Amino acid sequence: LLKACRRTLEKGDKLLIRKAFDISLEAHKNMRRKSGEPYIYHPLAVAHICAEEIGLGTTSIICALLHDVVEDTELTIEDIERLFGQKEAKIIDGLTKISGVFIEQGSSQQAENFRKMLLTMSEDVRVILIKLADRLHNMRTLESMKHEKQIKIASETLYLYAPLAHRLGLNAIKTELENLALKYTEPVIYKEIETKLKETEPERKKYIAKFIAPLKETLEGQGFRFNVFGRPKSIYSINNKIKTKGVTFEEIYDLFAIRIIIDSYGDKEKTDCWKVYSLVTDVYYPSPERLRDWISTPKANGYESLHTTVMGPDGKWVEVQIRTTRMDEIAEKGYAAHWKYKDGSNEGQLDDWLKKIRDILESPAENAMEFLDNF
Repeated sequence: LLKACRRTLEKGDKLLIRKAFDISLEAHKNMRRKSGEPYIYHPLAVAHICAEEIGLGTTSIICALLHDVVEDTELTIEDIERLFGQKEAKIIDGLTKISGVFIEQGSSQQAENFRKMLLTMSEDVRVILIKLADRLHNMRTLESMKHEKQIKIASETLYLYAPLAHRLGLNAIKTELENLALKYTEPVIYKEIETKLKETEPERKKYIAKFIAPLKETLEGQGFRFNVFGRPKSIYSINNKIKTKGVTFEEIYDLFAIRIIIDSYGDKEKTDCWKVYSLVTDVYYPSPERLRDWISTPKANGYESLHTTVMGPDGKWVEVQIRTTRMDEIAEKGYAAHWKYKDGSNEGQLDDWLKKIRDILESPAENAMEFLDNF
């Protein structure tokens, strides 16, 4: 865990994290998870996800290690405040409140609780992010739960947590949550798509290599430093396509996308992406109506990228995504990655987003179900 948060550690942080770990270890010492392993593995894993996959700092890691202690043990919020500070106490209080949200209830009560939860959370976005890390680890270890519990947790994940991750631009986490949820809610379909993806992988790899070769040559010739690779679509999104478009697995042409990530910084980012676009379309014929420009106008969740669909070898349409290293980090890790590059403006964007949520939450005109749909 300490290795995973090396980047963000400042003087004295290591000791604080170790202290949080020791308290958590002691607090949970007689507890086990459903899988039979010592309970401490769970807070450790959640802290690790916060550090490694969301890129959060020391405060969040401390809170992740302690996120269950107030609820499960004798320790109080006051103890946390005394041992660590007000900020940590507030976040853990938020996390403790949330876990009470999903007691078995009808959906409108559930929605009302969700509204309350977002209210407590939007005071500090870290509460949301740690909660997502917590949910991700629970989904990764869902196999030790009883079947009906699996279905309940997986459905809730699709309904609340995956959209939440999406809104925060946490693409990698959103995708994994969706895939894991599908694995439990529709196991047969999941297995089927997974098998077909595996079977078609060798020929897909061959095609991707053939597609990439001339692009590499061109980009190198122009002196770009870049990384280019093929990314398969997620099982969840493939299943979505099969459902919404009424097609079979075999009929889906875009099982993968090509991603070009260029080393470019500051003012040159936009120009360089368009340069690469023009080089790509010199090699392959583009479909004019399939150009998506999220570089001039980024998505609300911070996503920036240029997407085009081109005619590849053997007359196949292929999606190509062009972005810089910074854009890619933000696309995968969301707003938390923004802070790494902050020049003040991104911080403002996140605050705007949270303010919007607060406004929706606090407008009493809306009933909770409507609010959920809006969210």
